[in-house]
Amino acid sequence: MSENARQDEEQSTLRRARILGLPYLDTSGGEQKQLFKDLLTVPELYQLRVIPVYADSHNINFGITNTTSQQTIAGLRSRFQDQRLSFGLISDAGFREYMQLYDPPKQVVYQDIELNQAGNQDILQRVSATLEQVKADDMLAYLVQQAHQLNASDIHMESQKDFVRIRFRIDGVLHPIAHLSREKYRILVSAVASAGNVSTSANEAQQGHIAMKARMADGNVVDVNVRLETVPTINGMDIVMRLFNMDQSMYTLDRLGLSDTERKVVDDIISRPTGLVLVVGPTGSGKTTTLYSMLNTLNSEERKIITIEDPVEYQFAGITQISVTTQTAGQTSFADKLRAVLRLDPDIVMVGEIRDTDTARTALQASLTGHLVLSTFHASSAAAALTRMMDVIGTNPLFVSAIRLVMAQRLIRKLDDASKEAYTPDEGVLTKIREVVDTLPSHVAKPDLSKLQLYKPGKTAENPFGYTGQLAIREQFTMSGQMRQILENPKKVLSAQEIEEAAIASGMITMLQDGILKVCQGLTTLDEVLRVIG
Repeated sequence: MSENARQDEEQSTLRRARILGLPYLDTSGGEQKQLFKDLLTVPELYQLRVIPVYADSHNINFGITNTTSQQTIAGLRSRFQDQRLSFGLISDAGFREYMQLYDPPKQVVYQDIELNQAGNQDILQRVSATLEQVKADDMLAYLVQQAHQLNASDIHMESQKDFVRIRFRIDGVLHPIAHLSREKYRILVSAVASAGNVSTSANEAQQGHIAMKARMADGNVVDVNVRLETVPTINGMDIVMRLFNMDQSMYTLDRLGLSDTERKVVDDIISRPTGLVLVVGPTGSGKTTTLYSMLNTLNSEERKIITIEDPVEYQFAGITQISVTTQTAGQTSFADKLRAVLRLDPDIVMVGEIRDTDTARTALQASLTGHLVLSTFHASSAAAALTRMMDVIGTNPLFVSAIRLVMAQRLIRKLDDASKEAYTPDEGVLTKIREVVDTLPSHVAKPDLSKLQLYKPGKTAENPFGYTGQLAIREQFTMSGQMRQILENPKKVLSAQEIEEAAIASGMITMLQDGILKVCQGLTTLDEVLRVIG
């Protein structure tokens, strides 16, 4: 409370004391306050709303508040019959100050979680104990703070029968962090739901977004910026929070790990004024990060860039971003927003995700009428994305003219250079690698397999998992060569396999081939590539 606000409250209490005919006790001074802890217990002080301001063997002076009842005063007179009692009115702020002295808040020590502790029993018990003793906003801020420090992408809160499990997804793998009592979790859910504008009693899945600054009990201020996903389960509400990094400088093409060939293609495509660029993959494969890196590279004073998202995940200076809600009946769709946006004369439009026929057709038409359109699409591969698009809008000769680039990607864990261990692969592993390397297109330099050394994750005290960070494996194609031929003159419904064969014949490197090349370079392991791709 500011000094002026405190003085205003004291003046108001003084006027109230005169009306009630009571002495006024000014407790706003900086002098040390004397405590009389043997007169009343702390719960009684809270319940009765009184403070013993002075006491000796014959006298007790109680400070009372506006809400102290006459029944309470009579009860005190009856209880302390051997002393002379007097009562004076104190402000509510004065009462709170005294209670901070009678009942000082427990000091909470927020200990940092380290990567080598994630998932072990000691940290599970320690973090669980910390969360049980702090208020709901501090619980949320602490979890987000620790997740950021561990470079986690998500926080998972999962309702079990007897407790709630909290896990962080670090480098694509989940690690247990804490167990929370169901009573404490209900308090946390209420705070999360209020901040994210979702209902705690909904019978369907919900989406929300939390963007706030939270000051914890230890004084630290945490920037909480998460996308919220909730779903009711048989044991209660489950919550997943996707963390966002708001540093705009992080989103550049230079940080995407594109090969020289991939980068040349991307630079060429996005430098053109028209066309449709699709980035495809499952949830959590880095599609949005790739699109934003493209947008940030194109962001300049000469271009008007508009995005349509559900929800807006990252906020960027110089880009007009529009949030559209598609979950609620009667809300405007992506396609409706896109048609409205095109009337604003943008140079570049990003559609958060193509989900339906109307949006797909509108995006296709926009890319043919003088706009560069970027979007994401859920598909297992670049070829599958094209077949799915044809399923959505039918076989359309405008495909070849509209679509400039289709890029599919997955994220795999990167080996920790400080601890990875070299080994010589056996003949079975070499055979698997050779089968993939032999199919690489002629323009790609093939690794020498005669003296191939691979690497496996090592263990250190700081990093027992052997991985640090993630990297993307990709496949991408443009409308050229054999791809253009089969799409311009389709004699039948094309399968994903036929499209992929045409793309490979036109020079595409598949995700598996890209992954194997990264294995041969010592960046990751064969097991990791197969875990992600299958």
